[in-house]
Amino acid sequence: MSIIFRPKYISFDCYGTLIYFQMSPMARKLFADRISADDMERFCKDFSAFRYDEVLGDWKPYYEVVYNSLLRTANRWKVPFRESDVAEIYAAVPTWGPHPDVTEGLAKIADKIPLVILSNAMDAQLVHNVKNLGVPFHRVYSAQQAKAYKPRLTAFEYMIDQLDAKPEDFLHVSSSMRYDLMSANDIGIKDKAFVNRGHEPGTPFYNYTEITDIGGLAGLVGL
Repeated sequence: MSIIFRPKYISFDCYGTLIYFQMSPMARKLFADRISADDMERFCKDFSAFRYDEVLGDWKPYYEVVYNSLLRTANRWKVPFRESDVAEIYAAVPTWGPHPDVTEGLAKIADKIPLVILSNAMDAQLVHNVKNLGVPFHRVYSAQQAKAYKPRLTAFEYMIDQLDAKPEDFLHVSSSMRYDLMSANDIGIKDKAFVNRGHEPGTPFYNYTEITDIGGLAGLVGL
């Protein structure tokens, strides 16, 4: 655990860090008739890689991100693509709830430090997921509002500008180095927490404190 500090805001990635992100489980279920069990892990990794690639350019609605990435994955694997799969995945996103450690961990700090979300989502999705977290948030910002997805710095600039803040005012929390913590570092956010949920390895060059779950945040900020 690094030195205790008290930020002005704690900002969070939502999907994966707070909300149990179920893209791979959904893909496993929907493509079980087209992809063998032996190949499914690689298929899901390709789906993840194409989703990342789809958010690097100009903003587009998240339905298009899911559609394009699933189409590209199906094409790579030479299996049939069905738009009904996209629709089912997209409709499921707002129903997803938090990881088991999240609500209790956030409750320890929610009334003491303003909590902020910066998420790669549409507003109509995000409002339901945030409600599922069970604690109040000071502000919730989406890619739809920012007109940019993380890891683009534009998304972080939007959050910082909306709060009339400076990068050093934040502790940014994420389970993703690629989507969040590398960009947070580049934009000048010195204080970062990596929630190691096992879906990405850490990269110590980016100067973060690693915690195993959201319950570790309270100690990190001296609460």
